Amino acid sequence: MRSLTECRLYGILDLGYVEASDALRVASAMIEGGVDVIQLRGKQQSIDELTVIATALHDLVSQYSIPLIGNDHPEMARRVALEGIHVGQTDASVEMVRAGAGRKILVGKSTHSLAQASAAEAEGADYIGFGPLFATPTKPDYRPIGLQDIGQVHREVHAPIFCIGGIKLENLERVIAAGAQRVVIVSGLLQAPDIAEYAREARSLFVTQSKIEDRKSAI
Repeated sequence: MRSLTECRLYGILDLGYVEASDALRVASAMIEGGVDVIQLRGKQQSIDELTVIATALHDLVSQYSIPLIGNDHPEMARRVALEGIHVGQTDASVEMVRAGAGRKILVGKSTHSLAQASAAEAEGADYIGFGPLFATPTKPDYRPIGLQDIGQVHREVHAPIFCIGGIKLENLERVIAAGAQRVVIVSGLLQAPDIAEYAREARSLFVTQSKIEDRKSAI
C-alpha cells in the first residue's frame, strides 16, 4: 500500500453526490485519473449499507495499492479491511477510533485552524485534513479559512497535510502556490463530465508547480 507521504491527490467518494450503485464506476475513474487515496463518505447510509459498498470498493482499490479510508465509523474498519478511518473535530478521538477498529489502521482528522492541526498531530493522527480553504457545499456551516496559513501549518506540523474545502481545478494552482503539498477534491471531481481526465489535470498542476519551484530554487 502506498505511503501517505507519497500521495498528492485524495478523492472523496461522497454518496451525497454519487449513487451507491455507481460507486465502483466512479472509483474506477478516480483510479484511472491518478487519485492516490479514496475515502468513502456516506452521511445518510447505515453502517450495514456502507459495509457492503466498502467491501466492493476495497476489492477494487487494493489491486492498485490505493488506501481506502472510511468516514466517521470505526466499526467499518472492524468489518472491512479498510486502511483507515477519517474523523472530524466532534467525532471520536484518534485513540477511540483505533480501539474501535480493533487493529492498526490509519486515522485522519479534520482540522480548521493551526491550533487544531497541531493538536491532531499531538493526539496521534496519521494525517490531517486542513480547511475548508474555500466555501464548499459539502460543509456549508464551516467558515472558509483561506490560504494564508497553508505555509505555516506545513512548517509546524509534520504529519501529512491534505488541504480541503472547495478546491477545484480553477483554484488548485493558487492552493499549490500557497504551499499545499496534498489536496482533497470532492464535488469538482465527482461532478466532472470526465472524472478521470479531471483527476489527471489536477495531478499535472502539481507537476507543473513543482517544476516552477525547482526553477526558483536554482536562481
